[in-house]
Parts: sequence; structure tokens; C-alpha cells
Amino acid sequence: MALNGLQIQKLLPKTNCKECGSNTCLAFAMKLAAKKASLTECPYASDEAKAVLGADSEPPVKAVTIGAEKSNKIGGETVLYRHEKTFVSQTLIAVNIDDTASGIDDTLEAIRNYKLERVGEVLTVNAVAITQKKSDAAAFAALAKKVWDTTCLPVIIRANTDAAVAAAVAVKGSNSVIAGVTADNIEVLKNAAMENSHVLAITANALDGITELSERLKTEGFTNILLQFGAESMAEAFQTNTIARRAALKDSNKTLGYPTLKFIDTGDEMTDTVEAINEINKYGGILVLPTFNPAQLVSLMTLRLNIYTDPQKPIQMEPKIYEIGEPGRNSPVFCTTNFSLTYFIVSGELENAGLSCWLAIPECEGFSVLTAWAAGKFSGASIAKFIKESGIEDRLDTKRLVIPGYVSQISGELEESLPGWQVLVGPQEAADLEAFIKTVLM
Repeated sequence: MALNGLQIQKLLPKTNCKECGSNTCLAFAMKLAAKKASLTECPYASDEAKAVLGADSEPPVKAVTIGAEKSNKIGGETVLYRHEKTFVSQTLIAVNIDDTASGIDDTLEAIRNYKLERVGEVLTVNAVAITQKKSDAAAFAALAKKVWDTTCLPVIIRANTDAAVAAAVAVKGSNSVIAGVTADNIEVLKNAAMENSHVLAITANALDGITELSERLKTEGFTNILLQFGAESMAEAFQTNTIARRAALKDSNKTLGYPTLKFIDTGDEMTDTVEAINEINKYGGILVLPTFNPAQLVSLMTLRLNIYTDPQKPIQMEPKIYEIGEPGRNSPVFCTTNFSLTYFIVSGELENAGLSCWLAIPECEGFSVLTAWAAGKFSGASIAKFIKESGIEDRLDTKRLVIPGYVSQISGELEESLPGWQVLVGPQEAADLEAFIKTVLM
């Protein structure tokens, strides 16, 4: 029977050293019980703990890290559906470059410089795949080195055995991925991966063939594995990904308990995008797009951000006073909650209105305005306390505070709690802020 967190804690060193990434041994034990961590993360685990817990403490889908300077974790999942708890590691998005492509240097620069900012998060390309078409082993290795040096991103190597080994040596220590590992070349590529610190993506014509390779590598002590399914259609990919995840989570099938790698190249941009969406929706570990297409990346990264957001924990902004434009001592103060979407909508409307002002964001646990008010997190007393503790009063001569129209009922309490302040009730919708500013504040 599975042990609970308190039972697991008794087997841990109880030093609270924090080297595992958790603040206490109890917190780490709770992660082990929820299969969100591996016992290998504890540097002081005793032989007894390893014997009792061992593989049972690992997540059903093993967590695998790729990359060195810019590393990302995939796997580590414990549920089939995000609403059960949450998904842990988002699907990584890579871009493929053929060795025969023109303008490789320009493409690498574009990949390196690509940044998409959404609700306070900066999203980038996570890896670069290189595919051998014509070049020899030496030239292909040089391309791999160029990709690594230019982007500092992990390289996904897809080539014949000799070229793959040469490329693995060229990017040693980058924690990259050697793709297309089959029963025919597994021994050679396993040695290359171990000697140069890389991950292997194993593939076969059938699921049984992949499980055999997975079991073989695990028996030999190599567990940095990705599963590269050979699905020919989107329906087959959907089905195979689901079968593998269900087998790992529900049947404790360790041979399928690894993240996946999928190359997408149908020859049609729209179909490529749909297949990529399928991978993000259904358990994809790494998806490789055929070309660098910023318009395509925006859609996929936005979808991924929505799916891999913890449904029990809204995206939040840091509670503080934000500057919009160049506010001065007579600039008004607007107030809203720290739910990221609310913040970015309100701040965007204020910027569009051309008004320099202060934006007060108190702690509301990431709730929207009405939800925070209903939960007692966005009241006159709590806002007044935040305003006083923020120090904004010392930076103002004229003290005007604008609150959302949906909570107009707290205006009286605010005026009593903030002597010397004029409390104004703003519009209910952020889209009406510009008209409110022009008619009331200017």
C-alpha cells in the first residue's frame, strides 16, 4: 500500500537542508507521496529509504530534463486530466532545420531572439532540431555546434548513426536529444548519449517494440529516455499518446512512463498546426515544428499556456504599486486585483488612454474583482491597509483613488479608512476607462 507523507517523512533525514528544492523534509515527503518528486532529489536519502521507497516514489511519468544553459523539464505527470490536479511540465516547442536549408544563420538568430509576452510570462522556443538530408558526419556535427553556440538551446539530433554520434560529441554537455534510436543502433547511440550527457528518443514500428527498447535501456541503467511513436495519422497519434499515458498512470507500466517526442511535417501549414495542437492537448512532451513561423508559434504557445496553468492557482501579479507612464505627485491612483488577466487588461486600457498614473495591486490571491470582493479579499479595509503600507501616500500631493465600478459599495468604507483621499468609482468595464478618464479626471 502506498505510504502517506508523514510515513515517508520518517524515512527522510529530517535535516531540512532544502537541497531537494523543498523548504522542509515534510514538504518533500508530501511531494513524494503525490508522486511529484523523485527520491533521487534528496542527496542524503538513506539506504533504508531507497529500499522502502525506491521507484514507488517516482512520478508515473518520469521527469526528464533537456538543455543546460536553458534547461526545461518534461514529464513528471501524475494525472490524466488537468482538472484532477494539474499538469506539471508543459509541452516543449522546437523548430526543425534541415542541413540543406538556406538562411540557417538568419533562422537561428530569429529563434534566439523570439520572445512572446503573455500575462507577465515570456515565452520562447525551447529547442532546435536538426535533420540530416545530405551532409556528411563532420558537416552535420558542425551544424549542431553552430546551433548550440548561437541559441544556447538543446539540440534534437535526427541523423544516421555516424552523423548522430559526431553531433552528440560536438554538443557534449548540452543535455540534448538523440532521436530515431532503434533496435539496430541503440547500443552505439546509448554509449554516445552516456559519454556526452544526452537523452535518447527511442522508436519502433509498434508499441511493443518501444516497450522492449525502454525495458532494455532501463535494465542497463539508462533512464533519460523519450518515446518517439511512429503514428502515421493524427487519430493514431491521439490514440497512442493516450494509451501510453493511461498505461503509465493507471497500470503502473514503467516501460511507457516517459515523455514523448514528435516530429510534425505534413507539408501543409494548417495541418501542421492542428497536429501540434493535438500534441499539446494530449500529453506531448516535445513537438518539433517543420519551420520557424512566428504566427504559428503565437497560437500554439497561447494554447499551451492556458492548458498548463494550474486550474487551482490563478496566474497572479506581484502585489505592489505599478507605474503607468510617468506618474507624478498629482497623478491619480487606480486600484484592481492581482489576477494577471485583470491587471493586463486594466493597465493596457490606461496606457491606451495616454494617462500617467499609479496602479495599486493588493494581494487578492489571484481572484477577479467580484470574486475577490465576495471572498472578502478586496474590501475597503484591505485596500486601505495596502495603500498605507505601500508608501504611495508619501509620493502624492493630490490623493485620488479610483476603484472598479463593480465594487462601488466599498467607497464609503475606503473614504473612512483613508482620511484625505478622494475615492472615485470608476466604470465597471475596463474598456470604458478611456471615456471615464476624459470626462472625470481631465
